[in-house]
Amino acid sequence: MSEAGGRGCGSPVPQRARWRLVAATAAFCLVSATSVWTAGAEPMSREEKQKLGNQVLEMFDHAYGNYMEHAYPADELMPLTCRGRVRGQEPSRGDVDDALGKFSLTLIDSLDTLVVLNKTKEFEDAVRKVLRDVNLDNDVVVSVFETNIRVLGGLLGGHSLAIMLKEKGEYMQWYNDELLQMAKQLGYKLLPAFNTTSGLPYPRINLKFGIRKPEARTGTETDTCTACAGTLILEFAALSRFTGATIFEEYARKALDFLWEKRQRSSNLVGVTINIHTGDWVRKDSGVGAGIDSYYEYLLKAYVLLGDDSFLERFNTHYDAIMRYISQPPLLLDVHIHKPMLNARTWMDALLAFFPGLQVLKGDIRPAIETHEMLYQVIKKHNFLPEAFTTDFRVHWAQHPLRPEFAESTYFLYKATGDPYYLEVGKTLIENLNKYARVPCGFAAMKDVRTGSHEDRMDSFFLAEMFKYLYLLFADKEDIIFDIEDYIFTTEAHLLPLWLSTTNQSISKKNTTSEYTELDDSNFDWTCPNTQILFPNDPLYAQSIREPLKNVVDKSCPRGIIRVEESFRSGAKPPLRARDFMATNPEHLEILKKMGVSLIHLKDGRVQLVQHAIQGSIDCWTSSVWAGSV
Repeated sequence: MSEAGGRGCGSPVPQRARWRLVAATAAFCLVSATSVWTAGAEPMSREEKQKLGNQVLEMFDHAYGNYMEHAYPADELMPLTCRGRVRGQEPSRGDVDDALGKFSLTLIDSLDTLVVLNKTKEFEDAVRKVLRDVNLDNDVVVSVFETNIRVLGGLLGGHSLAIMLKEKGEYMQWYNDELLQMAKQLGYKLLPAFNTTSGLPYPRINLKFGIRKPEARTGTETDTCTACAGTLILEFAALSRFTGATIFEEYARKALDFLWEKRQRSSNLVGVTINIHTGDWVRKDSGVGAGIDSYYEYLLKAYVLLGDDSFLERFNTHYDAIMRYISQPPLLLDVHIHKPMLNARTWMDALLAFFPGLQVLKGDIRPAIETHEMLYQVIKKHNFLPEAFTTDFRVHWAQHPLRPEFAESTYFLYKATGDPYYLEVGKTLIENLNKYARVPCGFAAMKDVRTGSHEDRMDSFFLAEMFKYLYLLFADKEDIIFDIEDYIFTTEAHLLPLWLSTTNQSISKKNTTSEYTELDDSNFDWTCPNTQILFPNDPLYAQSIREPLKNVVDKSCPRGIIRVEESFRSGAKPPLRARDFMATNPEHLEILKKMGVSLIHLKDGRVQLVQHAIQGSIDCWTSSVWAGSV
């Protein structure tokens, strides 16, 4: 699969045959794109890459070993006090605790990471512990979303790699689908959450008693987030394909269909929170961060895994709206779904750091590079990405719970470009984790990135995702004992095999998209881009995109920008001055667009200029055209 074959990534595919080719092409195109070094940094030697990979292994051992020694079988490790976090025995942290179900969360979430990091003996021991110790029948109210992506996804990822190892003939010879049977048991425990008229699931469920029973202590909620209802299809469809029980995929598809039907028709955007009974939007702001993020991710990846064109149609429709209204490069700002030209807030949350990685999968490299570089500059200023930061890059929420989304996007950008610059970014992440987050009993979340204070918290996603992406960033193909291109990553970085696309396809592939809107099929790129043409005739392409952003956080203009006096001396075009601006001149309007400024024609014939985001980078980028304009 590392060979693209005669057709190539950029070649069109007849619509009837597309899904048959997904398993053969998607991994190469969307998971491990052809490396094209863009000369943005000096190449990193094999020895240094191995050294950094070994550092990642040591860091994982430190985190995982301390969890197993001091916390297991608890769900999480409390790294400052060297003990396990058990639901009900520690002060409540609110919604954060909904991920804890007394089911050894961190161990299950770490299963396939062990295999990726070549710790096959430890993986075999971990699977035996899960089968021996984990109980899924606990009287605990948990998040349907978190339980799906972490526990169900962890069990399925573990099963996927267990059967792979068994086929290789050395490890797991005793394995007989036990993890899959646990996953099926958990899947049936989650199904009662879908007992709503809309098909959208309740946000929480009692593992033992389900929904709407007095002892369940749940079933009264009316609202759920879009990501909570729209991030089920990969795990549920995989469970159906593995087991032949179609009900899981049917329920997940119905939830996605309902969300699509309820999108705002004029903007094609979705809100953050929706009423699970009526379908009314409760929160009408829209972005790509918290509350919505993985809904978009799963539409594109569902097309890859399942080969259903309707998922790609929906994703492309949403993506067009995102780039039209939310993307203000390098920023991604929330807007109102009914008035998408109006920003809904002046800050961004850390979860949107996954989006450049998704743009790589989409094949839209330029904005991916821009947003990633902006985020990297914020990290260089604060050591970590704050939970939220303003459009002028000040801290809005100072916490950092060791989130992996930026590392994820770094990995995908490196795979798409081959630019060693992204290896240096990964090296910075490793250094910061060891310098600022490492404690004797693991790694502690940052309570405040400005002061460096810690929180007694090490979430399971830190082991499930961070170390996986960092190790893969520095690993060569021969460093991994299986072909990573044969799998797709879930939002929790669990691995599902692409051959599921041709297994147990008993779910109707009715194109529900066409029921709600007419879409021009010619508008959509049905195949991934050929990375050989992402950087046409310019080996410095990625660097040229990053360069204007190098000092964006410090609000000082990079040296590369031509100053006014220099532009006159060099014969360059003089800057556009305010008195020369003409609202009918397409070139002038294009300059406004690049500045993040829109032009509004008023009824009395006047025009009004509206800048959407006031921040230093825009001033820098446009100084050469607007300097001295007033």
